[in-house]
Amino acid sequence: MGYNGLEAVVALWSGITARSIALVGFGLDSVIELAAAGALLWRLRVEERGASSEEVESTERRVLRFIGVTFLALAAYVAIQSLVTLGSGVAPDESVVGIALAIASTVVMPLVSFGKFRAAAALGSESLRAEAKETLACSYLSLTLLIGLLANAAAGWWWADPLAALMMVPWLVREGLESVRGEHAE
Repeated sequence: MGYNGLEAVVALWSGITARSIALVGFGLDSVIELAAAGALLWRLRVEERGASSEEVESTERRVLRFIGVTFLALAAYVAIQSLVTLGSGVAPDESVVGIALAIASTVVMPLVSFGKFRAAAALGSESLRAEAKETLACSYLSLTLLIGLLANAAAGWWWADPLAALMMVPWLVREGLESVRGEHAE
């Protein structure tokens, strides 16, 4: 959660400064991950305090739905803002800070995600598994963000930034719908 908090602040600040939808979307994803992690901690505390299996299952379903809704909210924001950016033709500025953050997150987030997947399997927690998928989404977003930021900085391809963000929308929608419906597809 600490890394996500730092990631959110840096991504939002550098994204707003550079007018980069990909960086702002990445920062919002970090905020969403913090909220999902908080919901997951609540679910684990319910189980820890010795709640009935029905209460634990009910809490698990609520956390899954919450995580799903956060995926869908992020997908909607990224799609709308990317299309507006592409339509307006307003080029984002280069962001060295954003590139450094994307590199760091491309390394850190897969490690965090795999740790969460292992813990989810050990605990048998579908909500932790869904939250691990959200962290994995952050890994993919990190790489996509890095490609878009580098294309903009190196080649002046301003459209690479919103296009990179749009590439994540189908995955975000699919994961969001699966979590809202309580599906547990791989």
